[in-house]
Amino acid sequence: MKLNGYRWKMVFAAFAAVALFVGAASGAAPVLRMATTTSTDNTGLLDYLQPVLLRDTGIEVQWVSVGTGKALEYGRNGDVDVVLTHDPEAEKGFVDEGWGVEPRQVMYNDFVLLGPAEDPAGVKGMKIASALRTVAEKGAPFASRADKSGTHMAELRLWKEAGHAEPDRESWYVQTGQGMLDTINIAGESGAYVLADRGTFITYEANHKGSPPVVIVVEGDESLRNQYSVIPVNPEKHDNVEYDLAKRYSEWLTSPKVQDDIAKFKLEDKQLFFPNAN
Repeated sequence: MKLNGYRWKMVFAAFAAVALFVGAASGAAPVLRMATTTSTDNTGLLDYLQPVLLRDTGIEVQWVSVGTGKALEYGRNGDVDVVLTHDPEAEKGFVDEGWGVEPRQVMYNDFVLLGPAEDPAGVKGMKIASALRTVAEKGAPFASRADKSGTHMAELRLWKEAGHAEPDRESWYVQTGQGMLDTINIAGESGAYVLADRGTFITYEANHKGSPPVVIVVEGDESLRNQYSVIPVNPEKHDNVEYDLAKRYSEWLTSPKVQDDIAKFKLEDKQLFFPNAN
């Protein structure tokens, strides 16, 4: 079951938690606390995997879906047992600093640049670097999550690769501070361009019955690859974390059987994630 914000505040007060965890409540099952990204939640992947996890391992996972930066912060604070995120550079720092252990690749999809179907900046089919430079030069509206999420950090990297200073106070640059699906909705309502992960866009497209206000205008560049990894929190940093559960979850998520389940997860007959555990 999913908890609303008010109910979670009550849980927070009682159990010293820090976020809105969502997941099914089974009572007797051991509970694994996970911080993950909005894309794994918005797409429905976690809801899809939850009953499989419970059946296979007897573990119930409760999760909070936030940007990768916030998810790793929860890990550093010992507020969760495991993180499932998509910012390789930030994850490397998380592990190198000793906060996480035994990182494993799980799956990938890719980022896409979305924009109005009429493409007012004329960037359709360009390489991503050229497209971003053109958007900036023409002052076309651009919606950014601006939340230190994996998608936001990828966007900042792409601006840098495009040879453009990080946008901030430009009138055309809209900083939403929202999750991926909400940010796409804002872009659709305001006729803006936006960088998104393909999985969340597929969900957005399905919500609009195949006729969304923004569509894919740039895709396919190697630099748009979007890798997800699972990392247990280091029990030597926080003795309250359920490391054994986190390790079992990590091994389960990267097992051949569950990797196959991830590959089979589709929406509108489109595959949202591509497993690549190694």
